[in-house]
Amino acid sequence: MATGTHKKTTNIRYGSFPFTTRRNPIIDDYDISSEALGCGINGKVLKCQHRRTGQKCALKILKDSVRARQEIIMHKRACENCQYIVQVVDVYENTYDFNQCLLLVMERMEGGELFNRIRERTNGLYTERDAARYIWMIVQAVKHLHQMDIAHRDLKPENLLLTNEKNDAILKLSDFGFAKHGNDQLLPLCTPLFTPFYVAPEILSRGRYDKACDIWSMGIIMYVLLCGYPPFFPESEEQLSTGLRSRIRTGNYQFPNEEWEHISEEAKSTIRRMLTVEPAQRITIGEILTSTWLTELTSERPIDMIALQDVETQTQLEVAVASATDIQRRTDDDDIEIKISGPAASRIAKRAAKRKQ
Repeated sequence: MATGTHKKTTNIRYGSFPFTTRRNPIIDDYDISSEALGCGINGKVLKCQHRRTGQKCALKILKDSVRARQEIIMHKRACENCQYIVQVVDVYENTYDFNQCLLLVMERMEGGELFNRIRERTNGLYTERDAARYIWMIVQAVKHLHQMDIAHRDLKPENLLLTNEKNDAILKLSDFGFAKHGNDQLLPLCTPLFTPFYVAPEILSRGRYDKACDIWSMGIIMYVLLCGYPPFFPESEEQLSTGLRSRIRTGNYQFPNEEWEHISEEAKSTIRRMLTVEPAQRITIGEILTSTWLTELTSERPIDMIALQDVETQTQLEVAVASATDIQRRTDDDDIEIKISGPAASRIAKRAAKRKQ
């Protein structure tokens, strides 16, 4: 990121923010590191630190646009009354090298991404009770958004971050690059923005849809939290696009006994209700909160997450997510087609093919 003086440029306005933003150079207030924490749909995220207070933060750099402003507005409004959404600290409007930029300063999530943390918890240190605790916090964030009539539309492990590395860390939702306000319409959404593996069937069908798409994505995440791999995945190179999409549209997945034998029936039932193909019949956020799997003590039996540690499977998931992120970062709210590329022969796919034979 440039750290020099501002340059004059033609000022294109995309509408004002409904809150105060800072216009002075961000380097007056923060030391900016070149070390990247990650890359969201619309921009990269760097480490930064407030010069006066020493507060460690994360800086997301966005090229100024209507979409970027909508992302910041929704994120700031959503985090104000919910501790399970990454907090916004400051918003700057700066100009660098003739580009109008929006600089979103957020709390730094020292615990990193959820799945990276789980990969480290081996030797019986990760249980079904831990998974239930994580899902409960995700549900709290999504419930808050849905009460505001906001669909996040990009629930995935990369957007679930932990406050620290302790066992009692709070899990928070980030990245509102795909988020959309429903404006009280019955089926307010139509743009097929999504990340493969976590996309709801109604989005693939290219019809209108609503906030229920977030429930489906939570079902995918819950499935992975309990076995280490997603319920829908390509079985071969040829099926990378059509095969995966077909299984998502029809809800064709299983609970293989090898990984699911000791997982509670209540957990499986909750996943089935989340992964209901017809959105109108899908479990609601309120119904999820009454699930005994979340409200009562769950099993402390260790979960073997070896699949999540499998390099081939991990690479496949990362390539798919990166492919979607790269394409959609460069695409406006258009009718776009996301194709999955990368290694298909993960151990998960091989086991599935063997069972099929």
